[in-house]
Amino acid sequence: MTDHDLHAHLIGAQGSRRDLNTPVLVIDKPALERNIARMAEFAAGKGLKLRPHAKTHKSVDIAKLQLAAGAVGLCCAKIGEAEALAEGGVTNGLLITSPVVSTLAIARLIALNAVTTDLMVVTDHPANIAALGLAAAAAGKPLKVMIDLDPGIHRTGVASPEAAVALLEAIGGQPGLIYAGLQCYCGMQQHIESFADRKANLEDRGAYIRSVIEALTAAGGPPPIVSGSGTGSHRIDAELGIFTEFQVGSYVFMDGQYLICDIAGDGADASPYEASLLIDARVVSANTPGMATVDAGFKAMSTDAEPPKVLGGAPEGSRYFFMGDEHGAILPPSGQAAPALGDRVILGAPHCDPTVNLYDTYHVVDGDTLVALWHVSARGRSR
Repeated sequence: MTDHDLHAHLIGAQGSRRDLNTPVLVIDKPALERNIARMAEFAAGKGLKLRPHAKTHKSVDIAKLQLAAGAVGLCCAKIGEAEALAEGGVTNGLLITSPVVSTLAIARLIALNAVTTDLMVVTDHPANIAALGLAAAAAGKPLKVMIDLDPGIHRTGVASPEAAVALLEAIGGQPGLIYAGLQCYCGMQQHIESFADRKANLEDRGAYIRSVIEALTAAGGPPPIVSGSGTGSHRIDAELGIFTEFQVGSYVFMDGQYLICDIAGDGADASPYEASLLIDARVVSANTPGMATVDAGFKAMSTDAEPPKVLGGAPEGSRYFFMGDEHGAILPPSGQAAPALGDRVILGAPHCDPTVNLYDTYHVVDGDTLVALWHVSARGRSR
């Protein structure tokens, strides 16, 4: 039985959130909309474009909200995510932020390029440039490519200004390719909790990125687009004068990893963005004094971060502990009563991207009322 079968009849019924079958992935719609509006306003005020990262939400519905707020397109981690967005009508300004290398994947990329506008993909190797150029030329529609720059994490990207210039020259030798610019995403710096420490790290990386831009410009290829930044770094990056557009993603949800960071230099408690992604669970056993067992365990959320915060349905200060695949424990502070059998407990998402990928559907609420069901359009589209 699908989420639609289970819950469609609850849409619009006052208080219907309490009747949802749990565990369930929930979006606080007003908070989501405020997050989208705040980031759009910030970027516009700085003269920057937004190309938010869809790997966070994997949702056509949320992508369309971001576009309506002024985004110029969406980033996608993998071609499968881009295909899912295009299938849902988001066909303009997609940027695939990981290299597309295999023969079959390049064929899919070329097919996607044929039905979209201003599709872009990153590249970091001359052999990949040759393969992309050959396929695009054969298809008869040029493909836009961006040079991917390694910020020091050694995951993808070229590792020096000289290597970036070599790629620029290789792109110039391929009639089927159009040089679109430079990508550099400083992922290691996003979750540094201290604003001052994060700023120092990003200023160092900013100087390096600037040296690559200068080398490309001297070689006759000033990057039309410099794409990067993230939720944790955007306030600092906006003052560095390097990027033309931001790839921010998690700001829409603000998971536990970002909520402990001082995003704007005002303290973690003064984050400009709110937690909008939640997991509703239910107490299924309450036989142990001072503890309640809920129906959300390892299979209900990511486990690569700290356990989720307990945001509602239990005394303030209650803690969550994993108790296996299907269950978790709620431990209230000493002297406080644990939630009772059947009570709903609201948890914050520990790491939004992999948590979202565990679900088929967002249950969109306004207060305690279910207002919509949104498909997680690109769930599992990691290839």
